[in-house]
Amino acid sequence: MLPDAATIAALPTSPGVGTTAGSSPRPGPAPSNVSTPSAADFESWKQGFLDRHGGARRAEYAREMAGLTPDPQVIRLDRNQPEFSRPPGAYVTSATAPARIAEGRQRIDRVPWDVVQRYGVPSEILLGIWAQESSFGRIQGENDVIRSLATLAFDGRRRDWAEGQLKHALDIVVDGKRPRSGLKGSWAGAMGQTQFMPDNYLRLAVDQTGDGTVDIWTSDADALASAANLLAQAGWKRGQGWAHEVILPDGFDYSLAESDRQTWSFWSQRGVRLADGATLNASELAEGATILLPQGARGPAFLALPNHYVIRRYNNSVSYALAIGLIADRISGKPGLTRPWPDDAPLTREQRIGAQQALARLGFDPGGIDGVVGAGTRRALRNWQAATGRLADGYLTAALADELGRL
Repeated sequence: MLPDAATIAALPTSPGVGTTAGSSPRPGPAPSNVSTPSAADFESWKQGFLDRHGGARRAEYAREMAGLTPDPQVIRLDRNQPEFSRPPGAYVTSATAPARIAEGRQRIDRVPWDVVQRYGVPSEILLGIWAQESSFGRIQGENDVIRSLATLAFDGRRRDWAEGQLKHALDIVVDGKRPRSGLKGSWAGAMGQTQFMPDNYLRLAVDQTGDGTVDIWTSDADALASAANLLAQAGWKRGQGWAHEVILPDGFDYSLAESDRQTWSFWSQRGVRLADGATLNASELAEGATILLPQGARGPAFLALPNHYVIRRYNNSVSYALAIGLIADRISGKPGLTRPWPDDAPLTREQRIGAQQALARLGFDPGGIDGVVGAGTRRALRNWQAATGRLADGYLTAALADELGRL
């Protein structure tokens, strides 16, 4: 989707490219809060979609959507994305398991060197995406992409986005770029080894093998070159890292986290230091960077460089970007984090929605009541914490969610 950098913090927490097919929760019975969609209502939405987007291709779109029914499992999974429901530490620890790092090191020669040279994205970052999105191509998703996107559009939480992606998916089939039977992907419509959404497939996917077909499903080279092209187009900065773990001083003003980007001199003057004792290179020193507290003041802290936000153009989740960066660091042989992740319990959807509703009632706008703890919710929570004399780290624990729910 590639929004500009100025709006990244305000992005909806929908998938940017993929939805981490390799780590998505397994389908199961739909919970009681996901009702069975009405066939009549779905048909009404479908006809409206064809009216809005069909144009000269209405008949062809209608042909591909004939007999389509919504998938309740897609709705369930959309409301329980692991990047936004699991504690960051649990998500990252799973992503950086030793077996995955070992496999990444074994596969480093699978990244074409001319791809790294052309786009400037390190092999290790591309391996991190490949690992996290599809477990190195093994788990790409078997969902009918058109059905999944139609379900998301009908459900309505992200209708405009989903209808746009659905139109692009239909165009892929109608234009003969991929047969309908081969248009398979994740529950959210992300496709191939690097889990591209249909719009990005049409705009940014690369035929690295030169065989006349852009095959991100079975060609490692096409999939990895496509991911590199997306990151390069999103503004990847050559010669810079993605983030550094930092140690914060006693008395640090946690309300500065996820605020305006500042140079390293700004942060070092406030007592922030790099955890591994290293130094930033000249290019990194000139950049603005943000302090991230993915699991609050008790967990690791990071100095997020611009490339962290480029990774979030792939999937707008702090946990996701941390996972990709830390996989890359481990593959390249960098040491682990100096500060352990707190062992926090995951939040239920009811707790997340209840906290957002409470913050809104109290005058701290979370930017939507959707059960997804993104940048808007963290900002609102940080402001409420500061207003009530608490340590303003913006991290929603189960205890804090329950407290807010009682207000």
